[in-house]
Amino acid sequence: MSEERTALEEKVLGAGAGGAAVGPPRLEPFGLVLHHDGRWSHEGQPILNRKLREKFDRSVVYLPHEAKYVVRVGHFQGEIEIEEAGFFVRSLELETGEILLSDGGREPLRVETLRLSSLDGALLCQIKTEWVEGGLPTRFTQGSHAELLGAVEEQGETYCLVLSGRRVGLPRALVHEMAGPN
Repeated sequence: MSEERTALEEKVLGAGAGGAAVGPPRLEPFGLVLHHDGRWSHEGQPILNRKLREKFDRSVVYLPHEAKYVVRVGHFQGEIEIEEAGFFVRSLELETGEILLSDGGREPLRVETLRLSSLDGALLCQIKTEWVEGGLPTRFTQGSHAELLGAVEEQGETYCLVLSGRRVGLPRALVHEMAGPN
């Protein structure tokens, strides 16, 4: 058997010239894109398989030290391109004040971080503050967006949500943005 390694073996095994170990291969994009509206594509082609899309949704991870989003499926880890947010709010539980996320997690809704997307006006908020100071953006799906708006109550000059039995005011900037130009 030959002692020489192919270029692919070098990359996979993480060995440099002369066979010296240099660590895992550099994390690079491989053509997988998570679009702002939750669609997935690979090298420009839409991913139509529902189960595969759901697997990718649950497999998104943010690597704070690299400041990159990846999908982790089994032993595979690949960098993905994110158009706006790596995570999506699938549902809002008013009784607990929690949001259910596309990766299967749940977190308290941080109402103070609510804002509108500059792309199309969808609601965004910040999550995973334990990973990154200030958190990561997450985008509300149409259904969860409607759930939140359906729970908004007018209270005098402001608007609020009733979460976990308490009233929480919406950010003024959000209310003005949603009202649009007068």
